[in-house]
Amino acid sequence: MLWTFTRYANVDSTNNAVERALRHGVIWRKLCYGTASERGSRLVERLLTVIATARQQGHDVLDFLRAALPAARHGQVGPSLLLDLPLPVA
Repeated sequence: MLWTFTRYANVDSTNNAVERALRHGVIWRKLCYGTASERGSRLVERLLTVIATARQQGHDVLDFLRAALPAARHGQVGPSLLLDLPLPVA
């Protein structure tokens, strides 16, 4: 995965975008002193992942959560943030 940027023109060779995406979570953890349980940590990491991914893809975070939460509650398939990337040519 280290050399993915050599196979895809739209992948940056630096991790600046990743560092910017992580910044929100780092600031949140510093201000809120983290979580008190393993379950709370999993919830926060998943929510922060959804927020960063949705923002990166230009989706509205609240719209995504409004669609995802009821779907999960009723055992239905919810919206996805996965991109359909083409497989690299070997």
